[in-house]
Amino acid sequence: MESSHNDAAGNTGNSRRNTVVMACLVATVCYLAARLAGSLIIRVPQTVWPFWPGCAVLVGILLVVPRKMWPILLPAGLAGFVLYDLQAGVPMRSLAMLILADTVEVLVAAWGVSYSLNGLPRLNSLENLARYSFFTVFLASLIVSTIGIQGMNGDRWISWRISFLSEALAFLTVPPAILGWAGQTRIWARAPRRYYLEALALIVAVTFLSSVMFVARWRSYPPALLYSLVPLLLWSALRFGSTGAGVSATIVALLSVWGAVYGRGPFTAADPTNNVLSLQLFLLSTAAPFMVLAALVEEHEQGERVLRESQERFRLVANAAPVLIWMSGTDKLCNFFNQGWLDFTGRSVDQELGDGWVSGVHPEDAGRCLETYSASFDARAEFEMEYRLRRFDGEYRWVVDYGVPRFESDGTFCGYIGSCVDITDRKLSEQSLQALSGRLIHAQEEERTRIARELHDDFSQRLALQCIDLDQLRRKLSESDTRERARVLEMLKRAKEMSADLRSLSHQLHSSKLELVGLASAVHGLCKEISDKYEIDVDFDDAGIPPDIPKNVALCLFRVTQEALGNVVKHSAAKRARVELGSNEAGVSLRIVDEGKGFDTRSTNAGTGIGLVGMNERVRLIGGRLLIKSQPRRGTEILAEVPLRSSGSRPRAKTVAAGGRES
Repeated sequence: MESSHNDAAGNTGNSRRNTVVMACLVATVCYLAARLAGSLIIRVPQTVWPFWPGCAVLVGILLVVPRKMWPILLPAGLAGFVLYDLQAGVPMRSLAMLILADTVEVLVAAWGVSYSLNGLPRLNSLENLARYSFFTVFLASLIVSTIGIQGMNGDRWISWRISFLSEALAFLTVPPAILGWAGQTRIWARAPRRYYLEALALIVAVTFLSSVMFVARWRSYPPALLYSLVPLLLWSALRFGSTGAGVSATIVALLSVWGAVYGRGPFTAADPTNNVLSLQLFLLSTAAPFMVLAALVEEHEQGERVLRESQERFRLVANAAPVLIWMSGTDKLCNFFNQGWLDFTGRSVDQELGDGWVSGVHPEDAGRCLETYSASFDARAEFEMEYRLRRFDGEYRWVVDYGVPRFESDGTFCGYIGSCVDITDRKLSEQSLQALSGRLIHAQEEERTRIARELHDDFSQRLALQCIDLDQLRRKLSESDTRERARVLEMLKRAKEMSADLRSLSHQLHSSKLELVGLASAVHGLCKEISDKYEIDVDFDDAGIPPDIPKNVALCLFRVTQEALGNVVKHSAAKRARVELGSNEAGVSLRIVDEGKGFDTRSTNAGTGIGLVGMNERVRLIGGRLLIKSQPRRGTEILAEVPLRSSGSRPRAKTVAAGGRES
């Protein structure tokens, strides 16, 4: 416990010691900055500073340290300014106004930039540079020049104008350099040696050329020499961003002002006031465009860096995803495959790029696959397709491929992206279920046939004999046995009704008409039977169907008609229905329409019955297609289409329904 207390006390003492050292260092730096500015005084005829870096240096320091240190470092920096002003003999009234102006200026600039650009300010975009410039170059400079001229002598307009441009120039060059050095510490630490050498070469070149232009003695100064700085300033902005542009502009400003103070360089005309104004405008026009250029370069680099990071994240996610992912450009050719795809196919990315991936698609599926992809691509529409893709071991596996178009933020189409999932196991399960379903339906038909035969050949015959016996019994009774004759007659009537019901049930279970007279006549008879029994008008229309329809097709369409008309009787409450048989080159079709109450196919509970499921399964087993349309109070339409050529092949039926079942 005592040890922990001692450690805490030691850390507190170290923190205070570091704060004191930091305050002394800031005071020293600000004093040296003020002294440097003091050596660059021009008298026009009053004393002015064309370039005052003191407050800019202090603002730059405050922006790179935590805000909790500002109450200590701000007075320390101002103390450095006061020390220089006292040594320079500034009157107390002027000194008070200058300290007030500097305090307000530093606070406005530091607080404004700190809160508008959270954290360590980065001038890496035009927006950030604009916010920084508003609080420092414009607002802070305006405040300090307005307050500071109250303690100056001479022409106040000249003093205000020179003071404003002096502060604006300093804020435009010095703090960006400080912020850049502080913000790129990690970058500089990881930078290669040639990066340091390039930066050193740039500083030396700018210093040398500025010395030649502004410090060396020229008998006749060529104005075109000023343009020689442009390549170096471009170099600094493009390669080192706002840091390089700020450092280079600061070097140019210091040397050009130093040359003007000592009567050298191009700014030494007869009128000192115009010389200072021309010098300041030259420096501002030199620094501002390249600071903007540096911000644009850093913004572009930041965007590229974000894009690269986004692409890397996408590649990482895509390669880790348990699906096969591909991308294509606007030319329909694939330009990306994730690691999952490459591992699945066992091929290199170079082999898959373009249309190389097609070589792995099963020959029977390749044409359909490319046709679907091309049509969807031209329509900019999503697609879903199933095909077989060769695995690395040579086995073809079923995959389902989902593709969606990609668009830029401005709506520009830039290609497709898709993902594939291996569904071979699902396919095998579906085939097993379909085979089982087919066997169940076949077994059901066999059982129906057996029961129908039993009802017709056994029970119907026995009932017929019972009816004969009852009729003979009635005849043997005397005319006087009225009561007994009536009872026997009633029993005979019931037996005949039971026999008729058995024949009808036998017919429903297995229609002998279907085998004897064909599909059209069997369906026609079924429609008449429903009409007579339930008092529903069922119209039948035979548009002409082939007489040699396979038995399995005829039985399927007959059962669909039975189930559909049963639904009309049970659920639709319709008084009229229509059954149509038709044919074309592709095959035969069956259409059943009623004018009943219909149903909402999207909200119908799938578990309410198996009627539609049975119809769909029967049609699927013979390679057909079942279409169901229905809306509340608008009736129901059921359409079955069967291609005769493929009725015996492997079924690939698809039910198209607006959802749900009636039974």
